Amino acid sequence: MFDKILIANRGEIAVRVIKTCRRMGIKTVVIYSDADAGSLAVEMADEAVLIGPAPAAQSYLLADKIVEAVRQTGAQAVHPGFGFLSENAGFARRLKAEGIAFIGPNPEAIDAMGDKITSKKFAAEAGVSTVPGHMGLIETPDEAVKIAREIGYPVMIKASAGGGGKGIRVAHSDDDMAEGFAAVKAEALNAFGDDRVFLEKFIVDPRHIEIQVLGDKHGNVIHLFERECSIQRRNQKVIEEAPSPLLDEATRAAMGAQAVALAKAVNYDSAGTVEFVAGQDKSFYFLEMNTRLQVEHPVTELITGVDLVEQMIRSAWGEQLNLKQDDLSINGWAIESRIYAEDPYRGFLPSIGRLVRYEQPEEGDQGDYTVRNDSGVREGDEISMFYDPMIAKLIVHEDTREAAAARLADACRDVEVWPVKTNAGFMARCLDHPRFVEGDVDTGFIAAEEGALVAPTQVSVRALVAAAGQIGLEADAAAFDAPDNVLAPTRAGLFGFRLNAAPQAHTAVHHDGVAHALTLTGEPGWYGRSSSFTVSGEFGSAQIYGEPGVVVVDGEVVSTLSPDAGRVLVFDGGDVVEFRRRKSSGPAGGSASDGGLRAPMPGKIVAAPAKAGDVVTKGQPVVVLEAMKMEHALTAPFDGVVAEFNVAVGDQVTDGAVLAVVKAEGAGE
Repeated sequence: MFDKILIANRGEIAVRVIKTCRRMGIKTVVIYSDADAGSLAVEMADEAVLIGPAPAAQSYLLADKIVEAVRQTGAQAVHPGFGFLSENAGFARRLKAEGIAFIGPNPEAIDAMGDKITSKKFAAEAGVSTVPGHMGLIETPDEAVKIAREIGYPVMIKASAGGGGKGIRVAHSDDDMAEGFAAVKAEALNAFGDDRVFLEKFIVDPRHIEIQVLGDKHGNVIHLFERECSIQRRNQKVIEEAPSPLLDEATRAAMGAQAVALAKAVNYDSAGTVEFVAGQDKSFYFLEMNTRLQVEHPVTELITGVDLVEQMIRSAWGEQLNLKQDDLSINGWAIESRIYAEDPYRGFLPSIGRLVRYEQPEEGDQGDYTVRNDSGVREGDEISMFYDPMIAKLIVHEDTREAAAARLADACRDVEVWPVKTNAGFMARCLDHPRFVEGDVDTGFIAAEEGALVAPTQVSVRALVAAAGQIGLEADAAAFDAPDNVLAPTRAGLFGFRLNAAPQAHTAVHHDGVAHALTLTGEPGWYGRSSSFTVSGEFGSAQIYGEPGVVVVDGEVVSTLSPDAGRVLVFDGGDVVEFRRRKSSGPAGGSASDGGLRAPMPGKIVAAPAKAGDVVTKGQPVVVLEAMKMEHALTAPFDGVVAEFNVAVGDQVTDGAVLAVVKAEGAGE
């Protein structure tokens, strides 16, 4: 077995691989960029090698630097994780030429499955069900329209070398096809350096189901059942589960057999995933094969008890699979939620910054269920603009799907992060949604239900009462801690000392510009560090006790935080509700009422659809910012003229920078 493995990845991916290597007695080396110098992965690894500046193109994607790090540390193999160079056949060949083992499939398999057109041809030859479509070269929009008519609308237009949700359009008519074909070709050339495009039938209300396969270098291949990944936002998976609520045993067996047949056809010899699109009638068609370990692999591990990273390492070493298909069975249900640093209330803009507060659910066996949290960050770490905004993968394993969903929703609500924004509350609401609970899902679920899933801005009674409780408990604690010569010996705190009378205090907190008047009523007598009192307002009343930071509202524990004298934060169901003791002037960033388009985060200008002097309409893109692998268009807040354009494509900008200014039509100079 390998003595030392270099992990050519970062974040939770590197941490995940390190955990298995530790259990196997294998030493680990991680490479890291300047941005990851103090990361959890660097701390956990036996050795760490600085590989370059923060941008991935100058660090994690440099094969020469990785090979140099291998030589420097004496590592025998490279685990690429699941991203960066994990599906790069050229990198795998380079390692082989250097005498370094690649912990992944052979480069020929990567080549065969990495190109969507080639992979579909292999699939068809292996007897795998494929979506009706056209895999040949398409030169012009007119030719694309003709082919689309033969397939039958709706038709999906996809870049052959696409990935990450880029290079995809759906056409419902000839006009859609002509326009979409040209757009996808341009996007594919820009993003992937390859403008080849193919067409295939678009499945209405589709479900995304994938089969986990595992092979060795001796021709053995098995599958480890399926995962359903239908809950997606902008073509990115956000909730995954195993098994799928759609499949019956017959469909599961048929899908697994086809996945194994395809893997054998390309001599696959590692962990990989064969992805299918499925109709609600359980029909299924090959989509693509990912020649790497997937982000969602933990749900498979939990229902099968198989460590996929370990199996990848053993395969790379040359061992035969120690599992046969008949050895495997499905145990319970596992569901995973991706916790991202993003703000659902601002169009899911990525959120960057330091994790001043990061509390996560307790991991491990919880009696009748298991919680797993695959995270690469700790409290105090920085969420960088240079990488994917994932904070953690939160997974629950339970006996039944209904129980797993409920437990995971609770776990999402237990996530406490500040000042970075997260989607934890949004994920909890997805898991609680009746359609999800019933298994009535498809890839358009979030788009269809987003209005209900992004919670209303109206503050909850629980959060309002907790904020008031925090204020009252802080006052009492301060009074209790004060020297006797500053306050009366009774140290009466917020309420004042009143003999045989109920003390009261009145306060107000502001949320989204709305003032909430509150009355805090105690019992006669003396109050100390753990006070008890009643909070009343327009909502009625609630009983409070506890201490600052831990407010018990009618018997329910609520976490609170006062970051400064002007604010009170309440961690409410996975969201962070901010109250101000005085009225706020409103949020910064984005489009201001004065027409200023401000950067909502640090990033790079990647496009300038408009220029100074252009006439624009409300909602029209003016400048496009890229941060954390996502593009964000800043649009005109009203009809007008671009009076200022302060940046150029390629510029790096800071949070809040005024990128452009739009003046309303008819506005004076």
